[in-house]
Amino acid sequence: MLKTKFQTLCQNFTKDHNLIDTLWQEIKQRHTEPTRYYHILQHLEQFYTELPTLDAVTEFAIFYHDIVYDATRSDNEEQSALLCEERLLGLGVEPELLAEVVQLIGETKTHEASSPRNALFLDADLAVLGAMEKVYAMYAQNVRREYAIYGDDVYSEGRQKVSNHFLEKERIYLSSYFYEKYERTARKNLESELLSLSKGNS
Repeated sequence: MLKTKFQTLCQNFTKDHNLIDTLWQEIKQRHTEPTRYYHILQHLEQFYTELPTLDAVTEFAIFYHDIVYDATRSDNEEQSALLCEERLLGLGVEPELLAEVVQLIGETKTHEASSPRNALFLDADLAVLGAMEKVYAMYAQNVRREYAIYGDDVYSEGRQKVSNHFLEKERIYLSSYFYEKYERTARKNLESELLSLSKGNS
């Protein structure tokens, strides 16, 4: 499904099928790296399930927002945006559209949206927080596996900071669509994980 969607998207900008295939293979390779457990192709598929509307900016951002993902770095979003810009230039994507994609990928770092469209994308990126308990537990487990290089104490401290960051917000989800759908469950899941992490440190 993802490959077909990517091919269809790119064909709006180029008829070079070899180029499109090369770009897809890169996306596939990056998202199947052995250090990835959550930020994989299935995560990209979830955007198509969750988002109520799609356009070219949103779709390109789906494929490229996590193309660079290294648990030891703090600039994954910036590096993903740079790589995306390089690839879309090669596709012949017009500058205005390209700039919007790069901006949207950059906003996944702060989760502060510059437009309603971007808000929906950022919310979809966090949709897993509002998933059913078993799904959330698997998500938390997979994120822990991605950060396996860190000991339990270091990881727990960092994860608690992330959980508290979201819980201290007036609202986790920026759009009414996702707020109404997931806000309550997301807070419950985060509070449960936070409690579990706290017990683990006691």
